[in-house]
Amino acid sequence: MSLPLHTRSTKVDTIRTRRGRTVPALQHLSRRAPRGEWLAVVRDICGLHAQLGASAELTLWARVDGLEPGAVERALWEEKTLVKTWAQRGTLHLLAADELPLWTAAQSRLKPRHHVGSWLRHHGLTREQADAMLAAIPEALDGPPLTREELAAEVARLTEIDGLADRLRGGFGDLLKPAAFRGELCFAPSDGRNVRFTRPDRWLRPQTAVDPDEAVRTITRRYLAAYGPATREVFARWFGMTSPAQAGRWLAAAGDVEQTREPAAVRLLPAFDQHVIAAARDLEHRERIYRPQGWLSPVLLADGAMTGVWSHQRRGGRIAVEIEPFAPVKPAVKRAAEGEAEALAAFLGGELELKWA
Repeated sequence: MSLPLHTRSTKVDTIRTRRGRTVPALQHLSRRAPRGEWLAVVRDICGLHAQLGASAELTLWARVDGLEPGAVERALWEEKTLVKTWAQRGTLHLLAADELPLWTAAQSRLKPRHHVGSWLRHHGLTREQADAMLAAIPEALDGPPLTREELAAEVARLTEIDGLADRLRGGFGDLLKPAAFRGELCFAPSDGRNVRFTRPDRWLRPQTAVDPDEAVRTITRRYLAAYGPATREVFARWFGMTSPAQAGRWLAAAGDVEQTREPAAVRLLPAFDQHVIAAARDLEHRERIYRPQGWLSPVLLADGAMTGVWSHQRRGGRIAVEIEPFAPVKPAVKRAAEGEAEALAAFLGGELELKWA
């Protein structure tokens, strides 16, 4: 049985959510936040999904007024106010750097994936070997940042596990993710086309550990404030839990969560936007948004509902934007979407070339 969200929102608010009339204010999709509050926006929406680097910045652009191009890159590699790591669902995220201990503390309440039998069998490791590998990763990173090739070679040398270097080089970082969950690995600036890794305690300012139970309450309440109401199944999928029952316990421990809802503005949300990731997926045209291999389409948000998809590409000095609504749109929505497309082209430094499909 699904566990409903315990909030102070009314039944009317819940109905409006289903009809797409309002969204939680902390998603910052009703009105953009001032430029100086961009980091607070990152916190409110539980980080920026970073499977595509450009989409992470556009997720912020859709919510922040006057965001400067390149602000995310500067925050990551120069100011170090953001950190890139594997977080919820085992996917790449950009998190507020001073909150990394919050997220790793919450991850510690999940069963370590490197102790799961299916994970071990898939990677050809024993539990003892997996533990040795995880112990070797922070030791290998006790120095300058390492490319994936360098890290794989050093961990293999330290553990003397046959074939481990090849396994660490391959895949999508599955063998490195448990170290990231424990706060013992994060991304460093790339060396050309080669990604590099470092240890957070070497890369970031000194940080304070967070009590895991407090971290669970904080993250659950933050999620509910931005994305609720939610069933335990939806929440489990969002955080990456295998047990809806555990998600239900986290929701129950969070207590009442006050949530302000506001009419949503028209927005062009990029691929892998946090609003789309966190949404319940029992909606019309689901297959146009949630596509095979885990791809999430860019979405036209209107009246608080996902009413179409869109795409963009650079053509010389022009930014070609194509919007495909699922049904005819109101004139006011069309004007607002065209205004968003103009703003997007200006942000990307090109002249708009707009097409409605």
